Amino acid sequence: MKTQITLILERKYGERGTNGTIYFLGDAVCHTIELPWQDNKPRESCIPEGRYKLKKRVYPKNGEQIGIPSVQGREAILIHPANNAMKELHGCIAPVTTLTGEGTGDHSRKALEELKELVYSLWDMEAEVFLVIRS
Repeated sequence: MKTQITLILERKYGERGTNGTIYFLGDAVCHTIELPWQDNKPRESCIPEGRYKLKKRVYPKNGEQIGIPSVQGREAILIHPANNAMKELHGCIAPVTTLTGEGTGDHSRKALEELKELVYSLWDMEAEVFLVIRS
């Protein structure tokens, strides 16, 4: 049986965006920005809290990304770079180095590279990687 590894995304909800921090073994990996909670409306809301298996996905626009394929009522949810949730996200999660406001942050590409390095190394060790999202 494959080893199961869990990353934790602790969220804080706001009117203009959802901010969070991803933890691995108790250590912060990066912060995150998402759209505000809008009852899981596709393209308008962050995804519901829960436990999701992460998968490698290849998309023409974004190349190879970390995907979250099993979100109920949603499709094509990715973890990809963005610094402003309201302008750049349609329901996905963006890692950022620094949070600058509700749904905004800095240095998203750098944070994504660090997160990908971690997740891909776990996949290389044949682990199944899960993301637990909670507030």
